[in-house]
Amino acid sequence: MSHEVFDYSTTLGSAHFPNPIFTASGCAANGKELSAFFPLTDIGAVVTKSVMTNPRSGRATPRMAETPSGMLNAIGLQGPGIDTFLREDLPWLVEHGARTVVSIAGESVDEFAALSRKVRNSPGVSALEVNISCPNVENRGLVFACDRASAREVIEGVKRSVGNSLPIIAKLSPDVTDIVAIAQEVVGAGADGLAMINTLLGMVINTETMRPQLANKTGGLSGPAIRPVAVRAIYQVHAALPNIPIVGMGGVLTGNDAFELVLAGASAISVGTATFNDPSAPVRIKNELAELLVARGFTRFSDAVGFAHRAQA
Repeated sequence: MSHEVFDYSTTLGSAHFPNPIFTASGCAANGKELSAFFPLTDIGAVVTKSVMTNPRSGRATPRMAETPSGMLNAIGLQGPGIDTFLREDLPWLVEHGARTVVSIAGESVDEFAALSRKVRNSPGVSALEVNISCPNVENRGLVFACDRASAREVIEGVKRSVGNSLPIIAKLSPDVTDIVAIAQEVVGAGADGLAMINTLLGMVINTETMRPQLANKTGGLSGPAIRPVAVRAIYQVHAALPNIPIVGMGGVLTGNDAFELVLAGASAISVGTATFNDPSAPVRIKNELAELLVARGFTRFSDAVGFAHRAQA
């Protein structure tokens, strides 16, 4: 079967994408770096680095460390701030034809709401990713996504700000006892989709210096090491909320890796850490996944989403 008759499109809320391969927030800045390796129009969407209200220089260095089958990072949401982003980065993405999912991060419910209001009125935005995996400074550093009430409050605030003008995608942390409960909470608060999983909290100690490798001591673990956790989390949440689209991520290096997350229930796939080694990974993975789906007899990508949940004949 030729690819011409294969429907690779996917939908997240009211947003439609020609294919399901996205970048992962934080791994490609705001798209300019990767555009040197492939046209951004070739992938489903660019997910921007999470942007906050004010410019941030990020955490002290060293803030990255390699680990077996992955890496740790403690970048600290370095970025230009929302006003510069909307004035410079977003227009560049629009000019280059990229479909854009803007990721926002805040330290309080009010900051999330204010950020989403600014993004809502900007042209060229396909969806809004709400990165609730950051600490709530008003509540002793509690991570929003690790608490049902805090997660709900943020999404409720964003929903009040944007209404139905943009699909809201809540980004969830795996560092919880019951990710399904958090997912149900944010969907109940108005999220149209979920992005999962964010990095797992980890730590590396340098045995030469006998001190923590990262200046921040702990960091987010990404890469192939976390893929089984992503598969499990996506599978559990899709089983509980089969009609809620999931942007799946976590250690996707190949089309086969992406296929595993799709079978678990992902309606789109974000490629992150893989791009550090292979900047063209999103396009390669897009093509490899298409080949796999066609080889398995699928004529529509959407028919493969959650296929692992179906009872065997």
